[in-house]
Amino acid sequence: MSIFTPTNQIRLTNVAVVRMKRAGKRFEIACYKNKAVSWRNKVEKDIEEVLQTHTVFTNVSKGQVAKKEDLMAAFGTDDQLEVCKEVLDVIRLLKPTMQIERAKMRLKLVLPTKEARRIRERMLPLITVEQEEWNVDLEIVCLIDPGHFREIDESVRAETKGRGTVEIISLKDVEEGDEKLT
Repeated sequence: MSIFTPTNQIRLTNVAVVRMKRAGKRFEIACYKNKAVSWRNKVEKDIEEVLQTHTVFTNVSKGQVAKKEDLMAAFGTDDQLEVCKEVLDVIRLLKPTMQIERAKMRLKLVLPTKEARRIRERMLPLITVEQEEWNVDLEIVCLIDPGHFREIDESVRAETKGRGTVEIISLKDVEEGDEKLT
């Protein structure tokens, strides 16, 4: 008995899905997460490094490809690479008019009383304190930019000699909702 393995199936890994709604249709492209951020910040110049595939989808996770007629109606072209560039560039155009930022991580820091005040003062520029409670130890619930996680974690471990803890409560703290632009 043989097992059928599709040869034309492409597995997308480490995917950042960039969505755009235009002409009443939703379009999606599959990008590499880190490269999409670099593209938006104008660090990455080569679109080949950003895109996982040059295909424009209506649903990336299901592999549903956008129809050429829909691309023509929405973008005036059926060139998939041009559409991908346009979808990626929309974020750059929206940044000045709309507040776009990375989703914050919610953490719980437990710091031993002895080092708590000193560590807390060092962490304040990196965190937004939501809740602070002095029990036996100092417990802080805070929001951080994900880029600061490693620095905070290593700092708490080193300065408390393993007695302090950093607990991830949620990986992304975002307000959900659609924004209408005119």
